[in-house]
Amino acid sequence: MAVVAVVAMMIVQPSANAAAATRIMLLGDSITGSNGCWRALLWQHLQATRYTNIDFVGTLRNPYCPGSFDIDNEGHGGYSATGIADNNQLPGWLSASRPDIVLMMLGTNDVWGNKGTSNILRAYTKLLGQMRANNPNVKVLVAQILPMTPSGCGNCNANVQNLNAAIPGWASSNSTSRSPVRVVDQYTGFNTARDTVDGVHPNDSTGIRKIEARWYPALTSLLSATPTPTAPATAPNGYPYCASSSSDPDGDGWGWENNRSCVVRGGPADRR
Repeated sequence: MAVVAVVAMMIVQPSANAAAATRIMLLGDSITGSNGCWRALLWQHLQATRYTNIDFVGTLRNPYCPGSFDIDNEGHGGYSATGIADNNQLPGWLSASRPDIVLMMLGTNDVWGNKGTSNILRAYTKLLGQMRANNPNVKVLVAQILPMTPSGCGNCNANVQNLNAAIPGWASSNSTSRSPVRVVDQYTGFNTARDTVDGVHPNDSTGIRKIEARWYPALTSLLSATPTPTAPATAPNGYPYCASSSSDPDGDGWGWENNRSCVVRGGPADRR
């Protein structure tokens, strides 16, 4: 029995060498949130190809997609880049989630609202500054947004093209070696007649699959280049904090990750 007890203690003791999961924020509007089942496909693709030490983070939890995946995200239906920037909404989301990588696909609702490319890029710049204030080493993937042909907006797609044409220059001028900004082309090859349900939002048969297929190689290139993160902070009781609250399904404050017990930050087991 003594041997069993020793083995059990070895299993649950926190490891000083355990690497913290890379925290990935998916930031956008309804195309990322309620219509964002590409998030599930991306998570499942990453897991299947052994990118497992990751954590999708965000203040929203949209589980309405098939299969198992990390549902945390920052896809706010109806939101625009200019609105998020003008209302200073991003700092609170960043503080709650502390991302290492941000996938940003914003601009659709700005175009719909006829905000203009220069205004959208100014919003991007403010949002990027807020990301770097939260984490000076943050890595950003910014999407050239999907085409859009909604009824009642005959100039929308031309305005999308204008915005997308300006994004690479914006990214290049704002990228640094410490905090790179890379462009992901979500426009080319996406057909609103075949790939959306309404000229804007992706369908489940082809639309979300095309979006995932563009994000995956861009994201894995960052994951491959990301040094092993430092070990997670430990709770006062000596156990590491959980990378995701989803590791604690029964809500008692204890989770299980990487073959060891962990404490949910701020939960019942987090004794300060």
